[in-house]
Amino acid sequence: MARTITPPGRAGRPGRGELTPPKSADLGSLTDTGVGSWWDIALVRGIFAAVSVAACYHFRPFGLSSRTAAIVGLTFSVAVILFEIRLRRASLRRLIGAAIGSILGIMGAYLMNLVLEHTSIPEGSRSFLGVAVLLVMTYIGLIVGAIKGDMLNLQALGGLFGSERNTRRTYKVLDTSVIIDGRVADICEAYFLDGVLLIPQFVLRELQLVADSADPLKRQRGRRGLEVLQRIQKMGHLEVEIAEDDFPHIPDVDMKLIELAKRYDAKVVTNDYNLNKVATLQGIEVLNVNQLANALKPVVLPGESMRVFILREGKEYNQGVAYLDDGTMVVVDGARRMINKTIDIGVTSVHQTTAGKMIFGRYDERGEQQVRQPAASTADVNGPRPGVSAEVPRSEPAGRGSEPQQGGERPPRPIFPGRE
Repeated sequence: MARTITPPGRAGRPGRGELTPPKSADLGSLTDTGVGSWWDIALVRGIFAAVSVAACYHFRPFGLSSRTAAIVGLTFSVAVILFEIRLRRASLRRLIGAAIGSILGIMGAYLMNLVLEHTSIPEGSRSFLGVAVLLVMTYIGLIVGAIKGDMLNLQALGGLFGSERNTRRTYKVLDTSVIIDGRVADICEAYFLDGVLLIPQFVLRELQLVADSADPLKRQRGRRGLEVLQRIQKMGHLEVEIAEDDFPHIPDVDMKLIELAKRYDAKVVTNDYNLNKVATLQGIEVLNVNQLANALKPVVLPGESMRVFILREGKEYNQGVAYLDDGTMVVVDGARRMINKTIDIGVTSVHQTTAGKMIFGRYDERGEQQVRQPAASTADVNGPRPGVSAEVPRSEPAGRGSEPQQGGERPPRPIFPGRE
């Protein structure tokens, strides 16, 4: 069984199929509502109840007194109204299926009564059997037809039934890891998850054990998971249910989640790689938060340029490591000396792994020097200025730590190789 959680501040809130009472700002609109409003329905129900009471009071069925007959009529009308309220929530598929099933049941009962008339059963017993068969066949046809009515494809008929929506409830089971991760709350807030979010009772127990752990890190993760659940509960567009189902013969929580998903025909929401693989092998649909995050990352193609901040040294020689805003790792060759600096790199390749995406790039130091010394590049293009010798080397002026050029010493390193 599953019970619905009532989030704080939503106590007494009407269900999805019920009418909500108007607010104070909408009281003025009650006078100009059209036919079919709440007041019209209440008026029709009152008239039906009054007619039922009056009819029973006047005719006094089964030899009842007038007062008792009126009470029976009132009880009958209340039962019919409650049945009508419940029936309004059913989909058109189920209504058509229930009608077809009940008609078939009545026809089957009629044929069986024809057979009973040609038997030697006494009249009283035969009448009782006929009524019993009629009730049983009608009940079975009504229930089976309503259940199997979801299989009807009304859109194939078009026209009148083309706009009928599928009201079948879809369940999604939340894993412990995805609750602690917290990103599922943002996904729910962005309306990317619908249906019923199913939270197993054994997952709640696991969260409570983690929140009560002596390890500060585990305790913080457990409390974060409980806060995420409270945040999801407060979202009005979602329905959250606690599944009391448990599987004592299965010790592993992941296998319990799989069995629960099979029982409810639900999808598993997780970011656990192993649970993802096991559930997929058993034919269960999985919504992996990590796969969603990787799909939403910006696409980077080899040859493009990007600007990154080198955070630390890489594993290989002369490598630097940077991270994008979404957490994607960027490995840059030739950027070891540019740690704690923002540089422009060229993307060489993109590698997709199960854990995420990795971008490999290369840092061109010569390109940076070209940007830093635009005047020198302009001089090379336009030629030497009048009165300035073209043999003057491009070196920093004296007094800034550079030594003057001496005869017989090696010449300063040119900025552009091959232009000596």
